[in-house]
Amino acid sequence: MSLRIDQDHARFREIVRGTIRENLKDYIRHEYLIGREGKGTVQIPVPRIEFPRFRFSDEEGGGVGQGEGAPGTPLPGDGEEDGQAGEAGDQAGEHALDFELELDELLDIIEEELELPRLEDRGHAKIITQRDRYTGIRRVGPNSLRHFKRTFSEALKRNLSAGSYDPKKPIIVPIRDDFRFRSYKTVEEPVRNAVILYMMDVSGSMGDEQKEIVRTLSFFLDAFLKRRYQGVESRFIIHDAVAKEVDRETFFRTRESGGTMISSAYRLAAEILDRDYPASEWNIYPYHFSDGDNWSKEDTLVAASILRDKILPASNSFGYAQVISPYGSGLFLGELKQLFPDEPKIILSELRDREAVLPSIRDFLGSRSAS
Repeated sequence: MSLRIDQDHARFREIVRGTIRENLKDYIRHEYLIGREGKGTVQIPVPRIEFPRFRFSDEEGGGVGQGEGAPGTPLPGDGEEDGQAGEAGDQAGEHALDFELELDELLDIIEEELELPRLEDRGHAKIITQRDRYTGIRRVGPNSLRHFKRTFSEALKRNLSAGSYDPKKPIIVPIRDDFRFRSYKTVEEPVRNAVILYMMDVSGSMGDEQKEIVRTLSFFLDAFLKRRYQGVESRFIIHDAVAKEVDRETFFRTRESGGTMISSAYRLAAEILDRDYPASEWNIYPYHFSDGDNWSKEDTLVAASILRDKILPASNSFGYAQVISPYGSGLFLGELKQLFPDEPKIILSELRDREAVLPSIRDFLGSRSAS
């Protein structure tokens, strides 16, 4: 019975995974998915899946085809009460349930759909950490490490060999000699560290809609990189004509105005990387989000010089996502293409609206051939 339940549960999860995969773009583009993040899980609304089941009448001796009645008489429990509340209408309602999905499972679905390659380390950190790895089975140990499946297996083998196993009453009671426990050993592993350096233009042309798109994209970039590396740090820079480092909440919620000097953000980013993150010990991912508006052509050239000489040599890759805004010129993306036509470390992506979040994840984390 337990095996049958496990099979049914696995089949149900596959049905739900298929539903999520079919509507993946719709789920990813909505910011509510981020707001429903729990401890390693996300809540995803999926269409309610109804399973056939028997319904029995509460009346003794009654039921369909029994007792008095005439054609067209509603049956008890036939749904009359469901339509009494609320306004009348002639359309079926939308029914959905919140399905709790492991965040790793959602990332697996995205990886399968986008065919994302594995990220490559640019070297190992010099930091060593110790961790316990469960590598075998032994006869002694604490109850917290008891291996119940192996213990039951040993008890079953003992009963079978002694001839005391009764298939009509399959009761197995382990004794102390049957107990098996997980064993572990402490191993040393190098810690692979990564830092994500987020930069965002918060000048007057970047509105709330643009920031929400950036927040959704940043959430998934964070999630993928945190799964890849044991230690991930995130740093945040906002800029208009000047740049400053802020916390995560300020990064996504601040309201600014004024002009834009992209070089100010790149200069501060280069200082942070040089001071806090040696390239030999860290995997470095700077990401910049803007509407492509800059103060002048001269400042664009200064920003490009900092990017070429200081940021790119230290980074695994550099990503620039341009969010379309009705108020921005959108020139910076084209200027980067002209200044760095063959630079493999630079990844460029254009976010026209929320629909572009999923393709942008592919741009940032996939191979160039997949874009």
